[in-house]
Amino acid sequence: MSKYEMLFILDPELEEEARNSIIERVKGVIQQDGEIEAVDEWGTRKLAYEINKKNEGYYVKMNFKAGNEVPRELTRVFRITESVIRHLIVSEDE
Repeated sequence: MSKYEMLFILDPELEEEARNSIIERVKGVIQQDGEIEAVDEWGTRKLAYEINKKNEGYYVKMNFKAGNEVPRELTRVFRITESVIRHLIVSEDE
């Protein structure tokens, strides 16, 4: 298993219930073949530049251990979820 750090930005206009649903879905994908070490919800913050006519986003950071297929599956899930503005997954193993 490899260690990963992931940051994703959600639409700030989402209701709390919808936002929690997306976060739980992401956790479920990770837990299929890995384990979550930490979840840190940073909340709504100003974006560095405008994305899709939005100046703010809801930031969520996760650290996890998982097999090599999990980041690919997470990327797929993020791409088909309209409420995800941006995402980044970085391997911490060097």
